[in-house]
Amino acid sequence: MRDAHRAPGFRLLLGALGVIVAMTLPRGLAAQLSPGPLARPHASLDVPLGCAKCHGGRKEPTTQKCLACHREIATLKQEDRGYHARGEAAAGTCASCHPDHAGREFDLIKWPQGSQAGFDHSEAGWMLEGKHKDVKCEGCHKARFRVHAVAELSPRDGGPRWAGLDTRCASCHDDPHRPTLGAKCTSCHDVAGWKPAPNFDHQKTKYPLTGEHRDTECDACHLAPRLNPRRAADGKLIPVFKPVPAKECSSCHADPHKAPTMAKCSSCHVTTGFRKLKRGAFDHDRTRFPLAGEHRTVACAECHVGYPARINRPAFSTCATCHSDPHRGQATLAGRAVDCAVCHEVNGFSPSTFTIAQHQATKYPLLGRHQIARCADCHRPQPTAAGRAVNGARTVADLRPSSSSCTSCHLDPHVATPAKQARSGNGGSVSNATCESCHTVNGFTPSTLTVASHEAYEFKLEGAHRTVPCAECHRELQRRDPRRQVTLLHEAARRRGLAPLTFEAATTCTSCHQSPHGQQFASRKDRGACESCHSLDVFTPAERFDHDRDSKFPLSPAHTRVPCTSCHVRAKGSGRLQYRGTVVRCEQCHSGGKR
Repeated sequence: MRDAHRAPGFRLLLGALGVIVAMTLPRGLAAQLSPGPLARPHASLDVPLGCAKCHGGRKEPTTQKCLACHREIATLKQEDRGYHARGEAAAGTCASCHPDHAGREFDLIKWPQGSQAGFDHSEAGWMLEGKHKDVKCEGCHKARFRVHAVAELSPRDGGPRWAGLDTRCASCHDDPHRPTLGAKCTSCHDVAGWKPAPNFDHQKTKYPLTGEHRDTECDACHLAPRLNPRRAADGKLIPVFKPVPAKECSSCHADPHKAPTMAKCSSCHVTTGFRKLKRGAFDHDRTRFPLAGEHRTVACAECHVGYPARINRPAFSTCATCHSDPHRGQATLAGRAVDCAVCHEVNGFSPSTFTIAQHQATKYPLLGRHQIARCADCHRPQPTAAGRAVNGARTVADLRPSSSSCTSCHLDPHVATPAKQARSGNGGSVSNATCESCHTVNGFTPSTLTVASHEAYEFKLEGAHRTVPCAECHRELQRRDPRRQVTLLHEAARRRGLAPLTFEAATTCTSCHQSPHGQQFASRKDRGACESCHSLDVFTPAERFDHDRDSKFPLSPAHTRVPCTSCHVRAKGSGRLQYRGTVVRCEQCHSGGKR
């Protein structure tokens, strides 16, 4: 029990009794009495006559004396801030919580809940929540955190300082955003932790997140090198949240088109993905290559290699920058290579726009009926360059067909016989007979062959032959359709079944004419040659027949006046005039004689 007076509770009791005794004694006597030593912070008052600095008269409470000295507490009470300005602390006296005279080591604090650990921090106007629950009192109540003006009013040195802290986050925590986002950290963060920021809503900012921006990591934008983020004390980069340029897509994204003349990215693209375009937003006609014709239906990747992963800017000075030459370099005009646009247009590769007027500048100007011929009749299909399909086809017109002769394109309907039949004036062979010898480009028929030019052939036209239509002798002409005289040199035309115009040379009259005499004169030395009796001018009379010379029955003067048919009657059965075997005795014709 002898050490009981050293216990804090005992000292508190003695101190309280001392105060009461001092207050009841006369002023001079009371100053000489003390219930016990003052605590270390009040040690300077533990002197004779020092009691009056804290204790007034009987009716003067010590609270006013305390507040006169502890001006930081008085200020907090006046501002209605902190623990001392609310609840029982505001209504009670200072001594009820801060008794003294309990010895130099006494802490001067009587915790309402019995200990510092049990103190209800909400009574101080600041409830401990979230991460703050786990922080020790001394972790916050430090001299460097006392940002309020009361820090300069407190005379206390050493130990924790419970008054003077502010409820603003920045009073204890460094603001990594300063000064861009303001001082109210709770606009974005809460006491549960620094990350994430549950109170932050990007949709309420000047740049609401849409599309793929919603899934983008914050640091991807706010730690971008272009923002020059600074480093914290631990070396980590501090995100920059304001200002972050975002008016244009190019503020964050590189322009894959590298085209300063192009419109804003947002005029074509949407935030749901770079590969997705606004429906109807992109207008290719605003570029240097407006789309027209078939180009409107071409997939983007056909021209923009790598689309949509990347979009290059293809050259388009000529068609050949995108399209391979299906003609294998044959596309020339006047000896110079020309671009596709000379013959084709964007509405389609075929038909060609090459005109007859342009054809006149080639090595083969179109004349006569060639001007109405189909291009494909001469420019037959050939494989495209590298076998590449053009408009779905792997063949393309041959732009340089052979044109050295008519037979380069046309079948020779004569099977080359005119050259064999032709003879020069002295009987020699004519080797240069060509189609042009008888025909012109104005049409295959009629032929330009004349009676005079027929003289060059083996069968010269003489006499009545000069007036005979060609088809009378060349009967193959009678079997041909005059509209189909020209036969092309491709297989489809070969199947037309047109008979060849052989124009075989006639060697005898019977080559063309049927003999009306049958075999009557076959035993003759000339074998019954027509020309022995008949001329080329007329068949009857037989101008070359001499009855006295050529028959066994010379004609008397009287017989010359007798019609031939009086003696030469038609044979029964054949109906031919009988010339051989005719009666030669007079009585067979005269005096009623029988034949």
